[in-house]
Amino acid sequence: MINQVTIVGRLTKDPELRVTSDDKVVLNFTLALNRFGKAKRFDQDADFVPCVAWGRRAEEMCNYCEKGMLIGLVGELQTRSYLNKEEKRVYIMEVLTRKIRYLSSNKPAVLESSSNTVAN
Repeated sequence: MINQVTIVGRLTKDPELRVTSDDKVVLNFTLALNRFGKAKRFDQDADFVPCVAWGRRAEEMCNYCEKGMLIGLVGELQTRSYLNKEEKRVYIMEVLTRKIRYLSSNKPAVLESSSNTVAN
């Protein structure tokens, strides 16, 4: 079976890193994706896709990314569930991030300095 997702979107808020009870680093974030609306040909609607990154990838995103930044990612769909406060099972489908590409930034100076460093 093939389970691969490739999306490009903007972060809906600044990333916040968490550490799980077993000391694993995780970052949950949401990407806003544009799609053409149903009513008019050139109107755009937005879809909000929940995503998750673990370990070094999560730490890197937390240090570099900010709200509104355009990123591309490759990952896979995964589902998980938990019991909420009312003891009702809640199911979540999210994109498990495998590769990230930083496509834009609200901080041009940071992009220039990092691209100069890479070029050397």
